[in-house]
Amino acid sequence: MNERKPILPYRKDLIEKARKLRKRSTPGERVMWNALRRKQVLGFEFRSQRPIDLFIIDFYCKECMLAIEIDGNSHYYKQEYDAWRQKRLESRGIEFLRFSESDAKNYTESVIQEIENWLIKNA
Repeated sequence: MNERKPILPYRKDLIEKARKLRKRSTPGERVMWNALRRKQVLGFEFRSQRPIDLFIIDFYCKECMLAIEIDGNSHYYKQEYDAWRQKRLESRGIEFLRFSESDAKNYTESVIQEIENWLIKNA
């Protein structure tokens, strides 16, 4: 029998912001979304720009409680915030995989392989 995943809270005001972020995706996020959507990765469903708690996660698989973050240049200046944010979400049971914008854009197949390996091992 499948274990039910917890319903994670989110701020309703983030829904519109998430929609805007989907429309203004970075090149790396667009490439990753093309690879993740429509259950293309081992049949798992991913959502793009998903509000959870106080944040918006780049890509999220509810079934595995897996967050995938694509970190661009702005993340170099907010590493402390990112660590706090990740720790808070991990306390809710969410696992994280992080990739650079450059890797997502230029080495998409390798990034997808790493996600598949994680899913095979952990899902």
